[in-house]
Order: sequence, then C-alpha cells, then structure tokens
Amino acid sequence: MKTENEDRAGLLYGIGAYGMWGLVPLFWPLLKPAGAIEILAHRMVWSLAFVGLALVALRRWGWIRELVRSPRKLGLITVAAAVITVNWGLYIWSVNTGHVVEASLGYFINPLVTIALGVLVLQERLRPAQWAAVGIGFAAVLVLAIGYGQPPWISLTLAFSFALYGLVKKKVNIGGLESLAAETAVQFLPALGYLVWLGTQDSLAFGSHGAGHTALLAATGIVTAVPLVCFGAAAIRVPLSTLGLLQYLAPTFQFLLGILYFHEAMPPERWAGFALVWLALTILTWDALRTARRSRAAVEAAKATAAADESVAVAVAAGVTAPSVVPTTAAASASASASASVDETPVSAPSAPTKR
Repeated sequence: MKTENEDRAGLLYGIGAYGMWGLVPLFWPLLKPAGAIEILAHRMVWSLAFVGLALVALRRWGWIRELVRSPRKLGLITVAAAVITVNWGLYIWSVNTGHVVEASLGYFINPLVTIALGVLVLQERLRPAQWAAVGIGFAAVLVLAIGYGQPPWISLTLAFSFALYGLVKKKVNIGGLESLAAETAVQFLPALGYLVWLGTQDSLAFGSHGAGHTALLAATGIVTAVPLVCFGAAAIRVPLSTLGLLQYLAPTFQFLLGILYFHEAMPPERWAGFALVWLALTILTWDALRTARRSRAAVEAAKATAAADESVAVAVAAGVTAPSVVPTTAAASASASASASVDETPVSAPSAPTKR
C-alpha cells in the first residue's frame, strides 16, 4: 500500500511540475510593461531569495562547502548559469512577442537534441530506433525552415541551450534546489546591477505600476522554484520511463495555449513539421519503453538465478544430493537467453532541471 501511495504521489508531483511549466506562458504577459530582460533579471534575483529561504528552512547548506572547494564544479555551475540565462531570456521574450508555438517546438525537439549531444559529446551509442527518431527530427527542422523561409531559430536555440544545460547539470551532479541556488547566486550580482541601472534611468517597471504588478515580479522566484520542487519529489518516487512520458505535457500545453489562447497562426508547413516531430517522439518513446521492459526482464532472470544458486548452496551445505543442482542450470540458461536479447544501455533521458 505504501508503494502504491508513493507511486500515486509521485505521479501527481510529476503532473504538477510539468503542468506548471506548460502553463507558464500565461504568467509572463502579466508582467508587461516590463521588458523581457527586466523580467529575466527579476527572475534571477527573486529565485535566489526564495530558494535561499527554502534551503535555510530545510537546513540543507552542507553542499556549499563542497562546491566552493571544487573549482571544476564552480566552473560548470557558471557555465550552467550562463546557458540557462540564454534559455530563460529567450523563452520570456518569445512568449511576450507572440512566438509561443515556436517556443513549444523547442521543448518538443529537446529530447532529440539531448540524444544527439549524447552521441557527439559523451560518445554514446544509439539503437536503430533512436537513429530513426533523430533523422526524422532533422527532417522536421528542414520542413519548418523551408516553410518559415529560415531555420526556426527560437526553437533550435531553446532546444540546444536546454540540452546543453542538462548535460552540464549531469556533470555537476547536485540536487535541483541546490543547483538552482548556486546558479542564481552566479546570476545575482549582474541581475541586481542591471535593475539598479534601470532605476537610475527611470526605466524600472518594478514599483511603478501598482502593488499587484510589483508582487507579480517578485513572484517570478516562486514560479521558478515550485515546479522544480515538485519535479524533485516526483523523480524519487516514479520510474524514469514515467518521467520521460510526463515531460511531453509541458510543450503540449504550451502548443495548445499558442493556438487556442494566443491564436497564433498554424500554416500547413508548420503542421507538417510538428507532425514529423511527433512521429519522431513516438518512435523514441516506444523504443525507450521496449528497452526498459527488456532490462527489467533481464534483472528478474538474474535474480531468479541468484536465488536458485543460493538454494543449491544451502542444500549442499545441508548434505542434499547433486540432482538438486538441475534447476540452477535451467535458470542460468534462461537468464543467459534473456540477457542476450537485451539491447545496449539506452541514452540517459533528459533531466528536468530548472525549467522555463
């Protein structure tokens, strides 16, 4: 019963995290007339404040000493902060200038870009289905580029920046809240400096458009951190394959908002490009689920073999005759057969670090 409750809670946390990330395009327009860069700066400043309070309340600050003592990790955190700055800023600008659908495409193709980076950077080997998915994704970008008359730069920049961010986070290997605190600490002084400069130029929107608008700008920290907390709670309760499926909720919600709420245009070539992307993701998901099933079968067979070997050892120790060894041989054969049918280890699914 405890396991079922944990699974159910994990699923709800995951839906909550990706649901909030999917609905966040409704939030950024509320911050106008503040410009995208000012909104970005507020997001950095208030995120550090909110996450800092959360870490103090949880008494989770032991990681700071370890991080400060590791120049390599500090360097990677700085790179992650720079990359997510580009991602956050472009996403806010995209939403507030009427490019929600194109932004959603960036997060649809993100898993494909993550796989490509795994091959190029980590020298990971792909299965045939993964190669097919990446190829179809590339074809989709070509179709969209022809339709737009230029490459879909917003989508590609969002996808590559977020995939690179995930790669760097994987190498840093610290918790979500801790990572967000470290990254926003890097961003804090430049962001605060920019806000102070805007104030000296009488261009700062903060405090100039009523208490409600001021509160919304301060709430950017909550909007950033709360989905991340929910994701962290989901990640420890549900299988990676489940999170892999849930990750498509966010761009799906964004896509639907772009069409139904923001009334963005969807000409035929854009539908064709999105259809190819969805086909690639369907293949990728099917392959991931199939591989996960085979891996579980291999693990179960190995456990059965180990249990049989243990029972034989106990029997031998108790003086039981040799014929009792026969079940072990059969189990070992079954295990070898199951193991031989398993594909190579799959490329790691993209993490959901700090989202849009």
